[in-house]
Amino acid sequence: MDKMKTSRIEFSPTVDISLLRKAGVDLSSQYTIIPGFCDVHVHFREPGFSYKETIKTGAEAAAHGGYTAVCTMPNLNPVADTEEHLDEQLVIIEKDACIHVYPYAAITMGQKGEELADLESMADKCIAFSDDGHGVQSDDMMREAMIRAKSLGKMIVAHCEVNDLLKGGYIHDGKYAAEHGHRGICSESEWGQIARDLELARETGCAYHVCHISTKESVDIIRKAKAEGVDVTCETAPHYLLLDDSMLEEDGKWKMNPPLRDASDREALIEGIIDGTIDCIATDHAPHSAEEKSRGLEKSAFGIVGIETAFPLLYTYLVIPGIISMEKLEELLVYNPRRRFGIPLGNDYSVWDLGVEWTITPDLDFLSKGKATPFEGWRVSGINVLTVCDGKPAYIHR
Repeated sequence: MDKMKTSRIEFSPTVDISLLRKAGVDLSSQYTIIPGFCDVHVHFREPGFSYKETIKTGAEAAAHGGYTAVCTMPNLNPVADTEEHLDEQLVIIEKDACIHVYPYAAITMGQKGEELADLESMADKCIAFSDDGHGVQSDDMMREAMIRAKSLGKMIVAHCEVNDLLKGGYIHDGKYAAEHGHRGICSESEWGQIARDLELARETGCAYHVCHISTKESVDIIRKAKAEGVDVTCETAPHYLLLDDSMLEEDGKWKMNPPLRDASDREALIEGIIDGTIDCIATDHAPHSAEEKSRGLEKSAFGIVGIETAFPLLYTYLVIPGIISMEKLEELLVYNPRRRFGIPLGNDYSVWDLGVEWTITPDLDFLSKGKATPFEGWRVSGINVLTVCDGKPAYIHR
């Protein structure tokens, strides 16, 4: 057992040797124990869209990726916009989740942006409020949401998108779109609403978190707001750090919202994680059926899966080349999201053989129902042999 190692002194899990043996861990080899990852942005699709994913399959996929805590977005059927609707999800979580699952509640009824949801009745049962998938278009409605969220001790977590600037776009408004005849989504559709929300957060004092930022302007605006004392944090996703629109292919697995941006945006995002402007890396794990992702860039559904490959990709392409340290990656995947969202780290960890190389093959490797990822075929290092949540096995490598 002296060849096992923990990655941070502040994290001291109680490692159960019997679990390691059950998982087939060769105790004569060296493994790395990493605290349980926390993803504050996932879509597990239940209730309402179980053909895409369920709480059970989503949680199992998360555990496969080394995650022991996730926050699920409310764009379900029914939308989690009342206590009754939120309870439907909580019952399934209690029954089927092998890890900790914390649901969001919607900001507006039906996420339609027309009427605020019943925030007060849901506050004690949700992790925060979000209309993910939709930007709140009304300044007055977002201001009131922030005022009420602050009074409830809750955070507003925002998908930022100005509808009037979308113009039917579905990939980044860049060189690839122009050369291939696609309708583009401009960067201002994201950063314009972030700028608006930051002014409202400054005015109301509400704690505010920005979802999946993808543009260099977003990084700059958030960096400036932090320096001025606004209570703001943000996340990006692995695909925005490792891909850009020059790599696009005519395939639905390359379609997500926000879209992959320019190489200069990707570089700015990497700088943002290095200097601390970006607090978390979340996956925006968004599974769809194979048919929904088979319609090309224009007509496929927005969203890709990523919770099973996030750590190996980031370790392989950011840590191994020395772009960031392993400690920095842990801050982004473990500590920062838990601190910001108040999610405890109990006896949760995963055991990795970082020396194993493998090729991402969704149909063979993924536990998620969703298989669409632009990283299919990529070579990565690091395989998870065991995930433990609350001292119990949540995933064992077979």
